[in-house]
Amino acid sequence: MTVPINVVGATEDHSIRFHQYHLEDMGRVRVRKYCETEDREVTNAEIGKGYQLTKEQVIPISDEELREIPLPTAKAIEIEAFVPLESIDPIRIGEGYYLQPSGQVAAKPYRLLVQALGRSSKVAIAKYAWSGRERLGVLRVKDDVIVLHAMRWPDEIRDPAELLPEPVDLTEDEIDGALALMDSMTRDDLDDPELFRDTYTDALAQIIEAKRDDKPLPKAAEPEETGGKVLDLMTALNESVAKAQAARDVHEMPKKKTAAKKTTAKKQPAKKTTAKKATAKKTSAHRSRSA
Repeated sequence: MTVPINVVGATEDHSIRFHQYHLEDMGRVRVRKYCETEDREVTNAEIGKGYQLTKEQVIPISDEELREIPLPTAKAIEIEAFVPLESIDPIRIGEGYYLQPSGQVAAKPYRLLVQALGRSSKVAIAKYAWSGRERLGVLRVKDDVIVLHAMRWPDEIRDPAELLPEPVDLTEDEIDGALALMDSMTRDDLDDPELFRDTYTDALAQIIEAKRDDKPLPKAAEPEETGGKVLDLMTALNESVAKAQAARDVHEMPKKKTAAKKTTAKKQPAKKTTAKKATAKKTSAHRSRSA
């Protein structure tokens, strides 16, 4: 089955980017391309690709030759197999691209592939040519659109065994503490813009704005001092669990917390200070209704 498609970027980069400038006069610094043989600057029209076979011999390769490369995947995405998504190590998955059907003739085979992938709960492993080389990719469905993820070849993944730390002893309490921390920080999705923000870009924008308006630069918050002591692992985990739980309660259940406080207040005898606050609150509410 052949499906004519267009490849569209699935992500956007919102990072703040810098240029290089000469500090003395803030003149723009640019990279110029020079020919080593003729010792002169050359234009893009004069530049081509080449493979250095030996120190003295370079094999020129033109863009036309690359386009006509005798490879089935040079002009198409070839599906090789179907596998469960969980069988793929996430470290092998890279950038994502949307595949758009090219014209009405592609609509039916495109929808057929979408339905087949959706009902099978599997993803397709495919090969395709991109930027002068054959690549491996994953095809999956997102909101009825086929997504192509670039994928690393098996021999491109480094063996992490050399990075493993020395064996250490862990207690059950320490493991339970780590599990409690994970439970307190578990969420159903990653789409909350308040919890998952690019704070580095926000801070960078504040610096640029302050310098533009000749205002003092924003200062970073002072890190908590530990007095040079190594914190106990269980203490640190317990503190993390408490902070994560408090943040989650404030974010997700403000009404439930208020209700819980009222119920507790009814069951337990109030102290003098609590009684004063309650009286002041009632008086304020009464004035508000009267106004």
